[in-house]
Amino acid sequence: MADRNQLVKENFVRFVKSGDLPTLSTDKRPEEVGLSDVDLIDLFETQVMSRHLDLQSRIMQKQGQSFYTIGSAGHEGNAAYAKAFRPTDMAFLHYRSGAFCVQRSKEVDGQTPLYDMLLSFAASKEDPISGGRHKVLGSKALNIPPQTSTIASHLPKAMGAAFSIGLAARLGHQGVMAHDGVIICNFGDASANHSTAQGAINAAGWTAYQSIPMPIVFICEDNGIGISTSTPEGWIAANFQHRAGIQYLFCDGLNVLDVYEKSVLAAKIAREQHGPVFLHVKMVRLLGHAGSDAEFVYRDEAKIAETERQDPLLHTAQILLSNDIMSADDIIALYQSVETRIAHVAEQAASRPRLETAEEVMESLVPDALSDDLATSNYRHISEKERAALFAHDKHNLAKPQHLAKLINWTLLDALAEQDNIVMLGEDIARKGGVYNVTTKLSERFGKNRVMNTLLDEQSILGGAIGLAHNGFLPIPEIQFLAYVHNAEDQIRGEAATLSFFSNKQYTNPMVIRIAGLAYQKGFGGHFHNDNSFAVFRDIPGVVMACPSHGQDAVEMLRSSIKLAQEQQRVVVFLEPIALYMTKDLLEEGDGLWTAPYQYQSLAEHKIDTGVKSYGDGKDVCIVTYGNGFYLSRQAQQALAGEGVHAKVVDLRFLAPLDEEGIIREVSGYNRILIVDECRITGSISEALTTLLYESQPSQDMKVARIAAEDSFIPLGSAAYHVLPSKQQIVDKAKAMMADSNS
Repeated sequence: MADRNQLVKENFVRFVKSGDLPTLSTDKRPEEVGLSDVDLIDLFETQVMSRHLDLQSRIMQKQGQSFYTIGSAGHEGNAAYAKAFRPTDMAFLHYRSGAFCVQRSKEVDGQTPLYDMLLSFAASKEDPISGGRHKVLGSKALNIPPQTSTIASHLPKAMGAAFSIGLAARLGHQGVMAHDGVIICNFGDASANHSTAQGAINAAGWTAYQSIPMPIVFICEDNGIGISTSTPEGWIAANFQHRAGIQYLFCDGLNVLDVYEKSVLAAKIAREQHGPVFLHVKMVRLLGHAGSDAEFVYRDEAKIAETERQDPLLHTAQILLSNDIMSADDIIALYQSVETRIAHVAEQAASRPRLETAEEVMESLVPDALSDDLATSNYRHISEKERAALFAHDKHNLAKPQHLAKLINWTLLDALAEQDNIVMLGEDIARKGGVYNVTTKLSERFGKNRVMNTLLDEQSILGGAIGLAHNGFLPIPEIQFLAYVHNAEDQIRGEAATLSFFSNKQYTNPMVIRIAGLAYQKGFGGHFHNDNSFAVFRDIPGVVMACPSHGQDAVEMLRSSIKLAQEQQRVVVFLEPIALYMTKDLLEEGDGLWTAPYQYQSLAEHKIDTGVKSYGDGKDVCIVTYGNGFYLSRQAQQALAGEGVHAKVVDLRFLAPLDEEGIIREVSGYNRILIVDECRITGSISEALTTLLYESQPSQDMKVARIAAEDSFIPLGSAAYHVLPSKQQIVDKAKAMMADSNS
């Protein structure tokens, strides 16, 4: 088959010379939609730049200089809405938005878009957005957080960012975005079918339906095909034209005048009415899905040629000619001069250095900590009088030992008072106080703008939190049960955790994700409420994971988690063992050993501590564990002592990254090490611990054993305990290890 790249490039010149140009969808003149002749030439130049960047990337790929060829050909009309919105309006873009990025760069002084984008194509470490880690469209200066091969996973966070604008105004919060700002979010027609798109658009409409500000413009760039699967004719309009709470607009994406006019209208509606707009832009896709896509395999050549005749650059050329703004020769001269210019810049970009070591690649996984002034700027001193009012409802209990749930609740109460940028969001966390009353009274104390119920959609909760963080809030979202996070895990893996990495630390989305989880619940079971697997978090680079076992420790760990998010801009998962929420006793009924008094310390004074802690100094066996396993191990510790076996129990506390030095220090000198892991034996943290111990302490005398849950989902009722570790198993295994070493 003919080289379509070359054909599309040559056909533009041929058709302009011959005057064989497509019929325009509107006979409006540029001035009628608010564009001057200079504006239109500027937009055309942007479209041409975007096109030649696409063509050049494919040349570079053949030369081994470029590694990613999903381009914007056919979507160059998005330059018009880059011109219609303010450069300060944050834009969450999909991968066919090259023209948008080029045009927005023209609206901001000091930008070099062609060189910057070609550095990204070449994976140069001088690429100003990702530092050579991916070909991404993004820029800190242009308010475009970077996206990689996004389908629709950026829509929930765009929705959250839009929600944050009105929230900031209501709370008097001075964030990154202006109080009259608008969020732009574009995506393809195929992506519109994705659950993340459906959820985010639904959440925006759900919010706006309640007259809560949601200034966002969802832009669906409808080219009629997703890789090789056609979108049914009329599907996008039928699906989105009459959505509650959302205004629908349509424009011809091939005609920059129509795109600009409708974009200005969309921006006006979103900005002045503070509501969501769905802008449906009809486009075409040229040059296939990507450079490796053999489009002729699934599309007739005649259909491909017909689509190429609707090249948006030809439509803009027709507007320029019919309005006597440029001659055919001038249009061709501009087109060819841009091609020459980009080829020259590409040579320079391809010669720039790339990342050469693992250390260089990984350097941006963890964000830079804020300066001392910025890190502490959100902390406020709470007087004794204010705290007395804050805890008026609990004043008679404040000095009494409390269980885990109450101590977490009080820690959150203090944190909300001390840090004005903290907001909490989740299912049923407001007046109900959550399923387990962990957030009780918080909404009454701080109002519905600080502690808010969300709709039943984990993708919207986590995506919303990312968007809030983009505007300077410190979100503490709650996922009601650990198993529910699997509905939305890509919001953590593919969005929150990658942002620092793909922006070379320029963008962060700090948050503390509270999740009720793990097993051992009595009277409320089944695998959706007794989920004993958190492996999904452990392989996400850069994420911190905490799991408190005891109320007193939970207080300290939650404060550390909040400070890790606030001061070090980290994404933190705070996993709370449900079965220990209300637990008061350890060894016998009424002993109160699993309760503790609440010890107040301000966030400003608190020192971050992510290390392990040990209990007891027995020399016979060292038990390494966490969560419910720590509770059972403390019981086993007592039982073993009664049989002459003396153990030390080490609580891991923070499960990612592991405190490897602390673990090695605590087990040093022990020949018998028992790992107690309540998660499934396959994929559990016990595997990592065993590897760590054998690699760090190679000794023929050291015996490492582990107890973990069976590779099973958790059944209902008492059957659950057949597949989970128990106190007796720990006792028996420790005694067996002693017997083996003595034989």
